[in-house]
Amino acid sequence: MTTLEKMKILTDSAQYDLCDYVNHNKSSQINLPGIYEAIGHDGCKIPLFKTLLTNKCKNDCKYCINQSKRNFTRLELSPEELAKAFLGYYNRGMVNGLFLSSGISGDVDSTMEKQIETVHLLRNKYGYDDYIHLKVVPGASKDSIKRAMALANRVSINIEAATPSGLAELSSTKDYNKDILKRLSWINSLQHKSTTYPNSTHTTQLIVGANNESDKEILTRMEKIYKNSDLKRTYFSAFTPIEETDLGNKQACSTDRTAKLYNADSLLNDYHYNVKELVFDENDKLSLEQDPKILSAEKMDIFPVEINTAPFVELIRVPGIGVKSARQIISIRKKMPFSKKEELKKLGVVVDRAEPYIKISGEYQTTFDF
Repeated sequence: MTTLEKMKILTDSAQYDLCDYVNHNKSSQINLPGIYEAIGHDGCKIPLFKTLLTNKCKNDCKYCINQSKRNFTRLELSPEELAKAFLGYYNRGMVNGLFLSSGISGDVDSTMEKQIETVHLLRNKYGYDDYIHLKVVPGASKDSIKRAMALANRVSINIEAATPSGLAELSSTKDYNKDILKRLSWINSLQHKSTTYPNSTHTTQLIVGANNESDKEILTRMEKIYKNSDLKRTYFSAFTPIEETDLGNKQACSTDRTAKLYNADSLLNDYHYNVKELVFDENDKLSLEQDPKILSAEKMDIFPVEINTAPFVELIRVPGIGVKSARQIISIRKKMPFSKKEELKKLGVVVDRAEPYIKISGEYQTTFDF
């Protein structure tokens, strides 16, 4: 089997690892495996090479295409093979970075060692100094996490579920508190040693709809993590049933649900909301029809807020006002107070959403004249 044929299998096996990806092959004439587009903070598309080092895995995750009980082609690339395959893409300008993950072949330590060796080869043998995201294997040693963070721009460990019982629904081979949350804590504590790990950030990922956890349980977990760590962000992967897995007959999770979780998660992470400020239905689910920020605003007693005097924490709770525009409002009003809504629109405020919740110089802005 050629390296290209191996790459096709291994990149397909990496389908659950997310980083705001869309399949590059769907929008490009480049017909090569593993090329995905990450969406940058400025909205630009960044092609990355996303693959597994191996799809061999001893874990029995019921949702996963690579679960140990599933019968399909198993293979593994050596660190040298994977490094050269990636550089072939990179040197031809097809990708701008590497997203490296792996099934667990053998034991956790040897799997981490092979991933680290791959990155070490790229950095020190081939002089590659661009972006690398490395997935930490649950149960990894603290030493291997240290070495991964010294080499990669970003590391992540998938929490997969919001609760120990939720993970137990998905796997019998992982300990939620020991193998995942403890390692997440290690990553965060190491990140604070900025002189050793100056460029390394970390993220996590959660599978939605594979177990019976509610949106409120999921967001409560993320609130705790955000308050106790510098986690950059969370990725929500909508469960999709795969044949020959334990959950092959389970209903797929709606991407509408993950979209609302992303909205609500942004309120927790970027806007510093509390879960108690969010609105859930009787089943602790978010509304699929309405924006969680608007629903939250409707139950708050702070509105309308005065644009010229409201503190930052109130401004960012106004639908249509983001973190950036709230900071601009505060900066500008120190020099000259706002007098009309058109001035807010120029800052990027979505005025038709914000209008019911604000006053400017004591007046409601009730009509549109632009």
